[in-house]
Amino acid sequence: MLNAKEILDASILIVDDQRANIDLLTDVLDEAGYTKVSSTTNPLEVRQLHKKYGYDLILLDLRMPMMDGFEVMEELKADQLDDYLSVLVLTAEPNHKQRALDAGAKDFVSKPFDLIEVKTRIRNMLEVRLLYKKLKNYSKDLEVTVLVRTAELRESEARYRSLAELVSDWYWEQDENGNFTTVSGPVLDMLGFQGDSLTEGVAREGTSGWNEAERQSIRASIAARQPFLDSVFSRTNSNGTLQKFQVSGKPMFNQACRFVGYRGIGVEIDAEH
Repeated sequence: MLNAKEILDASILIVDDQRANIDLLTDVLDEAGYTKVSSTTNPLEVRQLHKKYGYDLILLDLRMPMMDGFEVMEELKADQLDDYLSVLVLTAEPNHKQRALDAGAKDFVSKPFDLIEVKTRIRNMLEVRLLYKKLKNYSKDLEVTVLVRTAELRESEARYRSLAELVSDWYWEQDENGNFTTVSGPVLDMLGFQGDSLTEGVAREGTSGWNEAERQSIRASIAARQPFLDSVFSRTNSNGTLQKFQVSGKPMFNQACRFVGYRGIGVEIDAEH
């Protein structure tokens, strides 16, 4: 229902008091093909800029002088330009993530930036925003119902990922072939192996020593298309230290009941000599 040009032509405002962060995000968006990217280092300007231009997405830093990101969101909500406040917050403080969601932000990106994660979340949020805007241009009840449901599902998925990250070290999704399609955080680096699969990656030098019996248990659940909860797998590093990880996952199916992959969360639960 949305083509690539519609998404890339969406209007985006970057709000950050650090020019280096603005330059980095601008370069990322330019490289991705976005055509309408604006920025400001002054949070006091955001309200009037949004009134004038009605941005499809605002990338908002939380810690700024004169007015922080929470105060900016309060001003934007007070204006009530429409029913959907499309704000993606930028924060280096984990404790602020839940507060930002409660204040009206639709999603967040952690600093320092994972550029793949930034691009993915921006695109997902723009899809939701543009679907909401399209509702105003449709008159047929069936089309409106489909658009509403699609927008609600995408927003629900984004919020699920955000909340999952609050209680875990990483959130992940895999396709039907076991390859990662969505990863929040440097999970492959944390696990210490090269490759795209949760269970089949090749260990980097110095990170061998996986407990294959534990990994085989997860493989068996995936092969049987079964959910798994708090499954533990571990490795002994070359320096003798033991690392343990705990992962939970559930299979995903499309509307035709065809298996399309897994989604889940993981944490590092222990480290000992």
